[in-house]
Amino acid sequence: MYSGFASATKELLLARRLLPAVIFLVLGACSSTPEAPVDEETEKTVAEPAPQAEPAPGKLRPVLVRPGAPKTTISIAAVGDLMIGTDYPKNHLPDDDGVGFLKAVTPWLSSADITFGNLEGVLLDGGEPAKACKNLDACYLFRSPARYVQHYVNAGFDVMSVANNHARDFGEEGRTATMQTLANAGILHSGREGDFASFKSKGLLIALLAFSVTQESNLVHDYDLAARTVAFHAATHDIVIVSFHAGAEGKDVERLPFAEEWYFGEPRGDVVKFSRLMVDAGADLVLGHGPHVVRAMENYKDRLIAYSLGNFATHYGISVEGNRGIAPVLVTTLDRDGRFVEGQIHSTVQIRPGGPVPDEEQRALKLIETLSRQDFGSTGIKFEDGGRIFPTKREFVRISIQ
Repeated sequence: MYSGFASATKELLLARRLLPAVIFLVLGACSSTPEAPVDEETEKTVAEPAPQAEPAPGKLRPVLVRPGAPKTTISIAAVGDLMIGTDYPKNHLPDDDGVGFLKAVTPWLSSADITFGNLEGVLLDGGEPAKACKNLDACYLFRSPARYVQHYVNAGFDVMSVANNHARDFGEEGRTATMQTLANAGILHSGREGDFASFKSKGLLIALLAFSVTQESNLVHDYDLAARTVAFHAATHDIVIVSFHAGAEGKDVERLPFAEEWYFGEPRGDVVKFSRLMVDAGADLVLGHGPHVVRAMENYKDRLIAYSLGNFATHYGISVEGNRGIAPVLVTTLDRDGRFVEGQIHSTVQIRPGGPVPDEEQRALKLIETLSRQDFGSTGIKFEDGGRIFPTKREFVRISIQ
């Protein structure tokens, strides 16, 4: 697990890793879009994009996988959405007060050097919501008691994203309180505009940068600023991990559209454009969440991108029916230069009122593998039946729907 904040000077850190000049050529081509409004959680179905054809020769771009076993590696366990009980507007807390909600998956979560998740809602005792709830039976405002932070500590979490459309359910005051509660418990955080986590693990300086499409957060669709932010951290850290909360929502949004996504009139970002731009700028691992279903993965320039880790552990308010109830614990191993070495997809399933448990049918693994091949054709990832994944030669990189 992590070993604390870094305190080295900027000059010393810059000597560790020089930023390639080519990044700045990429940044010049980026564009930005306006800040998005906050939206309530709903379960409206969004139509699936049209099937993709094989890429035309003009769209192919070779990617090489570097051979050789690294001498130093670091492992990151990552999951999607987390909200293990809310007491607003009614008491929807687990019967055991959340003590056992993550117990079945804790061995997987705690096995890695770093464990990450996206925290939906706030950790707060009391407080007033940021907006009125007209229908108490359909109120998607999430407030977990502050004491629930201990459940995340016990499960092994080291760093969390507070960049999502529920992080501000109780205003910026609620997010501030959540950030303080996490910090007091020893869990780092990122998400508010300008808030990034920096820490050491296994002698490496790590940065975790969380982005979303919501107000007062590090914005996904300000692509230029996001890329500059990643480039700076890549120049000052050994490993850069990027998290994003973006994309449309619903049971039918598993496929990647390779375009700007919208949900209830709100721009939700072009997640392929964003993720690849982050790698071009220096990110070593990109972790997506937000659609509440799993999405594809790809190995892009020796870096793993997971486009959505799905709805992992939510006790109330977010549907776990069908494909919305399956999600992975993704454990990824990187070398000291950030290259993807290997990984493991542990499939889980939620059946209410319980939390996530191992899924013997391995549905998350099978769905991610299928979606990856459908969306990208050549993924640069070898998927094994037991859930292990490895980098492999990639014949082409698809950049659009044909």
